Formats: sequence, C-alpha cells, structure tokens
Amino acid sequence: MDLSLLFPIIILLLFIPLFLSSRKQKRQMSEMQQLQNSLEAGDVVSTTSGLRGTVVDASYEDTIDLEIAEGVVTTWVRAAIREKITTGAAEETPATPAVPAPAAEVATPDPVATPDKVDLEKDESTNGSPRA
Repeated sequence: MDLSLLFPIIILLLFIPLFLSSRKQKRQMSEMQQLQNSLEAGDVVSTTSGLRGTVVDASYEDTIDLEIAEGVVTTWVRAAIREKITTGAAEETPATPAVPAPAAEVATPDPVATPDKVDLEKDESTNGSPRA
C-alpha cells in the first residue's frame, strides 16, 4: 500500500467526527433560539442559573420579564432562558394509584416511652448540673 494514500484517509477519518458534531451543535443552537423567540406571557421557564419564573412580558427583542415571586418581576436577557417547563394533565396522572394504608398498620406512640411531663429545670448533660 502506498503511503501517499494513507495520509488523506487519516485526515478524512479525523474530520468526519468534527463535521458531525458541528452539525449537532448547530441544530441545538437553532432549537434553543426558536424556543427563546417563541416565549409568550404566562409560560413557565427555567433560566441557565436554575431560576424558575413565569414570563410576564416578552414584547422586547433582547430581554424578557420574569415574575420569580408574587409581585417580584425581574428582567433577563432572552439567551438566559434554558427551557420551557410544561405542566400538562398527562404529567400529573400517577403511574400507580396511591393506596392509603389500613388503619390497623398505623403505628401508635408508646405511652411508656414518651413522658407526660418534661422537667425543664434539670439538664441531662454529662455533669448533671442544673440550668441557670
């Protein structure tokens, strides 16, 4: 085998993963920009710093107003929005129905183990001295 053919094959094998990863990164960036541009008032979002808030005003091109607590509105750059949180009826249905425990299996406190009155004047420390 000729060594002059080996060099182009090695170069080709090195650039294929780079090409594929750059395509994946471009696709992710376009999806993120589409998400950030499609936000409207009432959407619940999460920021890149982990803050969760409700979109109040999305009329500006570069910024977005989020309500992070009742009456607390902050302004964020659109690029700081990481994901849109969806809370649908399909997510709220549990996979297994919750079954309450029978009354006979509920543990009752042992009256001997818990004293009725606690003496607040004595300290149960190692030296046994009373509290001041």
